[in-house]
Amino acid sequence: MDISVYRPGELTSSDRAAWTAMQSKAHLHGAPGLANPFLAPEFTDAVGRCRRGVRIAVVREDGEPAAFFPFQRTAAGVGRAVGLGLSDCQGMVHRPGFTWDALDVLRAAGLAVWEFDHLTEGQRPFERWATGSFPSPVIDVDEGYAVYLDHLRRRSPKFTRQTLAKERRLVRNVGALRYVHDERDPALLRTLMAWKSAQYRRTGRGDRFAHAWIVALVERLFHTRTDSFAGLLSVLYADGAPVAAHFGLRSERVHTCWFPAYDPAFAKYSPGLLMHLHMAEGAAADGVAYIDLGRGKKEYKDSLKTRELGVSEGWVTRRHPVAYGHRARRAPLRALRNTVLARPELFEPADRLLKRIGKVRSGG
Repeated sequence: MDISVYRPGELTSSDRAAWTAMQSKAHLHGAPGLANPFLAPEFTDAVGRCRRGVRIAVVREDGEPAAFFPFQRTAAGVGRAVGLGLSDCQGMVHRPGFTWDALDVLRAAGLAVWEFDHLTEGQRPFERWATGSFPSPVIDVDEGYAVYLDHLRRRSPKFTRQTLAKERRLVRNVGALRYVHDERDPALLRTLMAWKSAQYRRTGRGDRFAHAWIVALVERLFHTRTDSFAGLLSVLYADGAPVAAHFGLRSERVHTCWFPAYDPAFAKYSPGLLMHLHMAEGAAADGVAYIDLGRGKKEYKDSLKTRELGVSEGWVTRRHPVAYGHRARRAPLRALRNTVLARPELFEPADRLLKRIGKVRSGG
């Protein structure tokens, strides 16, 4: 087994084709999580254009690529999953039957430690280093939107009835609805980011779009299109005006839910939920197998999901002082966050406090 490390732009066209082919066929080999667009070469390329230290370890057997391991690293050898904190799926893309030693990969990549927080299922050499596992709900649409909607009516009849009634009221009170699954107007992307920034501030969360590199990344992905990957902006209009939008990534089989937002002036109609239903219909028509709603317990995700995947977080750690120091700094913060999120008696007062802070920050 031979491991070489490249910058994103240094991969040959044949290597990129092999990477994409592994993703395209992953579901046929019992590893559907590898088809996620966050594991695509296009996502790694885009992050590499916006952040330093993005690399790809290519593992070859008999001269042919057997696996691709994208990562970010610092000069000191601290490694992170590409887009850590933003990406909702991480790991090594590999051909069927491939096995590896996690520490050998880290040595070849020049890493003392590799941190992950959305490791996809089936990555056993990395999973043994996991410190926690979490559900990531999905919406299955491979049998068509009508089948999904029927499932939703049976599983959550009250939720479905109320949501569809709100759609009818929106039409009656505002105007006809129009949904664009693949909106190409960049002005609408800027509208979405403005809505999302306001939501972050309103709820007391850190504004991701206050970081220029995240704005640049999303804009770059919006303009990225290949046969197997696209940055997809979807918009719901009422009477010709946008009321909700979403930006995510699409591979051949997976559509990721990444940045949803809506105009709060229409909040009483639950435009975010309506947006997700239209996205499910659009994804089904697009030939997608499922929409990945992403890790995180939210009431709307529980209502919309058909099942759950699992993702893990943790650190692969070599015996190295840099690794011990990095983990010592990061572990307490992550443990505190997970404890608060997992316990309603802690999360609810913390959430109320953040919203009060958000009101002050928003001038409310």
